Amino acid sequence: MKRTLFAIRLFIAAVFLITCASLGRTTAQQASPQTAKPVTPLKVEDVSGLARRIQIRFLELRKEAEFPGANIGIVWGNDRAMSVSVGFSDLENQKALKPTDRMLAGSIGKTYVSTVTLQLVEEGKLELDDKIEKWLGKEAWFDRLPNARDITLRMLMNHSSGIPEHVQEKAFAKAMLDQPDKVWKPEELIAYILDRKPLFEAGKGWSYADTNYIVVGMIFERVTGKTVYGEVQRRILDKLKLKETLPSDSRVIAGLIPGYSQVGSPFGFEGRTIIEGKFIVNPQMEWCGGGFAATAQDLARWAKFLYEGKVLDRPSLKDLLDAVPAKTGRGDKYGLGVQVRESEWGVSYGHGGWFPGYLSEMEYFPQHKAAIAVQFNTDDIRNKLKRRPRAYVAEVAQMVFGAPSQAK
Repeated sequence: MKRTLFAIRLFIAAVFLITCASLGRTTAQQASPQTAKPVTPLKVEDVSGLARRIQIRFLELRKEAEFPGANIGIVWGNDRAMSVSVGFSDLENQKALKPTDRMLAGSIGKTYVSTVTLQLVEEGKLELDDKIEKWLGKEAWFDRLPNARDITLRMLMNHSSGIPEHVQEKAFAKAMLDQPDKVWKPEELIAYILDRKPLFEAGKGWSYADTNYIVVGMIFERVTGKTVYGEVQRRILDKLKLKETLPSDSRVIAGLIPGYSQVGSPFGFEGRTIIEGKFIVNPQMEWCGGGFAATAQDLARWAKFLYEGKVLDRPSLKDLLDAVPAKTGRGDKYGLGVQVRESEWGVSYGHGGWFPGYLSEMEYFPQHKAAIAVQFNTDDIRNKLKRRPRAYVAEVAQMVFGAPSQAK
């Protein structure tokens, strides 16, 4: 059993580090919108020609790496957009992948949760630096939460709370498989880490955990009296017409294509994730740790809206991008539900996402006012992608922005 737990922890850590890893350095000043490099807006004259070049390149990459399928979404200018698809959405039936096919976006869902939470801050209903005991302190379980009385809302949102990751608990993985129809309550999720030793003093370290965002969701619903999913729908998806994005709150999700989980997955299942129209576990268990299905183009559109300040006011955007050092790659930082990373095309804002059977990456490049998202219907980085998902974003970026020396 100890080996199983270790394998789960190692797997989760490896997936997150690989999907997030980057080279170079990002400073707090670079992360601030006030000090961004001069903008050189992207100009694409031959859209169909660019789409064809991207498709040809990804067909070559697919032949080399053997991933089932990939969707690529690009958004620039005044919401100009393109989508490219290669491969299959259904390997068994050799069904071609389409740009409108949805995949589970994994932890990218934190960006929606963070945004609606910051909107409550704008409305004066929350304060980022208030201790979370203000909202949850009277709960019977509260003092069993690691670092309970020292954690602020900001610490939850930037993963500096010291709370361990409930997904790494072997009992959780077993329950998820044993009860595939279970609808999980937030209290049932955090119960797996109650009475655990904190990873570090609150605010004195960094460790990524979905559990942080489960607690954020609990606070959000306590303050509003409304559901996170309902408010994301009302405040973001409906307003921005992100019609291809929807909650992953059921074993049956409209338009969701099968994912293919890696051989030897420590979560106990491998291969096709949708059997006879149902997901093999209930994705609802992810909740505010992720919790959405989307298309690559919708993810790219969302990144552009968010990081260009179309959703939050300027002080909230500054809070969003106020990042702390993160253990995801050299120089990487993490803000309030956003990865701040350096690329060959300047600083970028975005997030990676993993859910069994799927990998996603969205990245916004402020220097070019353009966003790129990629999605794969496999989580097998080692054997089916053979490089981190962000490297595929870089492939697209080079074709869209030009070689780094030309893009500067």
